[in-house]
Amino acid sequence: MDVIKLLDYLQEVLDTASKIPMSNKIMVNKKEISDIIEQIINFLPDEFKKAQWVCEQKEKILRDAQEQAESIKKESLEMAKRRVESHDYVREAQLKGNEMIMQAQKKSKIIKNGARDYALEILQDTEKKIAYNHDQFTQNLRKEMEEFTINIDSYIKETTSILNENIEELKNVK
Repeated sequence: MDVIKLLDYLQEVLDTASKIPMSNKIMVNKKEISDIIEQIINFLPDEFKKAQWVCEQKEKILRDAQEQAESIKKESLEMAKRRVESHDYVREAQLKGNEMIMQAQKKSKIIKNGARDYALEILQDTEKKIAYNHDQFTQNLRKEMEEFTINIDSYIKETTSILNENIEELKNVK
């Protein structure tokens, strides 16, 4: 069960909870709510595992870029060796090889930077989503608890007032 399903389940528990008469409040099982919150907290590390997977993918992309750069470098060296027979070919091969190495290094750097930026973006997005969900959940829980407390307090005051009126009526009965 993922965090969203747990939050949906929590909402369902709140929606189906017993209503308090003469108020807009509900009664919920504290243990059930606590269990759901605990499951959500325990599930969050899975989100962090997903972020770790993204980091591992970044490392794989970087390794692949390095391997590609090495492959291009080897190809340019082999081409240079084939043209060694003529001095002009050697000179041309050296220039072309150096140019290819520079291009490979530039491409490698671009790929590395792109992979790093992508991984960073994914991690930041994941962090924002987790923080947002946490804030929303906490806000909703606080609001519902405050409303519940206010309604209970109001109900108790109203009941106490009625009891006091009844006591006064009984005192006046002779």
